Amino acid sequence: MPGRAFLIPQLLPMEARSTASLPVDEGWQYEPKWDGFRCLAYVAPDEVRLYSKSGKSLARFFPEIVELLARHSAEPCVLDGELVVMVDGRAAFDALQARLHPAESRIARLSRETPAHYVLFDCLQSGAERLIDAPLDARRAALARLVAAFAEPALFLSDATFDIAQARRWLADSGEATDGVIAKRRDDGYHPGERAMVKVKRRRTADCVVGGFRYASGEHLVGSLLLGLYDDAGRLDHVGFTSGLGRAERAELTPRLEAMIEPPGFTGRAPGGPSRWATDRSGEWQPLRPELVVEVGFDQVTGQRFRHGTRFLRWRPDKAPGQCRMEQLDS
Repeated sequence: MPGRAFLIPQLLPMEARSTASLPVDEGWQYEPKWDGFRCLAYVAPDEVRLYSKSGKSLARFFPEIVELLARHSAEPCVLDGELVVMVDGRAAFDALQARLHPAESRIARLSRETPAHYVLFDCLQSGAERLIDAPLDARRAALARLVAAFAEPALFLSDATFDIAQARRWLADSGEATDGVIAKRRDDGYHPGERAMVKVKRRRTADCVVGGFRYASGEHLVGSLLLGLYDDAGRLDHVGFTSGLGRAERAELTPRLEAMIEPPGFTGRAPGGPSRWATDRSGEWQPLRPELVVEVGFDQVTGQRFRHGTRFLRWRPDKAPGQCRMEQLDS
């Protein structure tokens, strides 16, 4: 837990609910949605702590960010932002994921070769001032002062606008370092762990728990991953599948998943017989411990299930399975 310099305890970041379009009534601030790891930073003269979206420590994986923040910790502060790694002007999520490695020597090398940036967009404490209940306008002003004092290119303030036309341009242009737009109420406080913001992505995506898998027809290799989301009662419901993994990746993934086989896999609605999307595939499936999270792209939802097969986008080691909830399918 953070030390006595901090006026707020360790908490989970405020989250956003997905919508199909941006809100347009007065009182909203719009920001680009950065494509990285969400990170809360607790910064004091004698300590710097970084926490992921799931509440796990990120400090050992991003030593360059810890060092930068430590150089500017004359007074305590608590910051909210996104860790990104930029390669040729684009957010390189693979390079970001590569940091989650057990070998400190590799982390140290990657921190020099592909240093991370910390994009800041909220401030929960500045000096002796507790800001968690303050309106966004006040938190943003305090954050701007801190970023100006940091004067570090790798620590920068995220853009923001009150202009819906500019927000729509950001949405249309997303795809380099950003993947959508976030909307926040200017008069609202910070709500830890709650979906109190609005997000619109250029592509519709969901983070899902891998609750099981099926073998490919005629092969002892993973053919498809069975996806689940948690309902309001805490049950993991089967919502569809994703495939499209390359043969080499499936060969590497198969023994990893086989080591995780453990009933029941899904604790709510479970897969039935043969997949309705691929009738030649066996209906048998292997249940897994609900530990892996994957991001998939999808088009339509019917009856709280993906209507079609989804597009595998990437693994999400930064996200806790319990954060993968059914609300992501709301339009």
